[in-house]
Amino acid sequence: MRTRRRFLRGGTAALAALAVAGTTASMRGQENTHRNPTDLGGSAHAHPTASEPFDEMYKGRRIQGWPAHDGHHGTGSGYRVLIDGAELHVMQNGDGTWVSLIDHYEVFAAPRALARSAVDNLAGADLVPHTMHR
Repeated sequence: MRTRRRFLRGGTAALAALAVAGTTASMRGQENTHRNPTDLGGSAHAHPTASEPFDEMYKGRRIQGWPAHDGHHGTGSGYRVLIDGAELHVMQNGDGTWVSLIDHYEVFAAPRALARSAVDNLAGADLVPHTMHR
């Protein structure tokens, strides 16, 4: 014969197990939402070094990048990225990751991944030239 106390004890244990399982599943889902700086933005290509030049068509847009040790635009970033011939302002973080004016809060392991993400975010729009503050 089941008593009310046994029933409540079993129900409490079941609820505790569900709570732990739900928290674990939620945490597992959050891990996948944060981009790893070594990820190339979903690219299946090998991890190139940041100094590797590139010139390719990506989603109908020509993206180019190469080392530029002239400190172009006074940034000293050491790298130039062009989308259809227009310069995308890029900056290298202290940890070696890269950001741009288009993806300022998303970091990338290499300028190529950054350029591809910029094309995705532009969604067909032209890149507006960046002017330095004076």
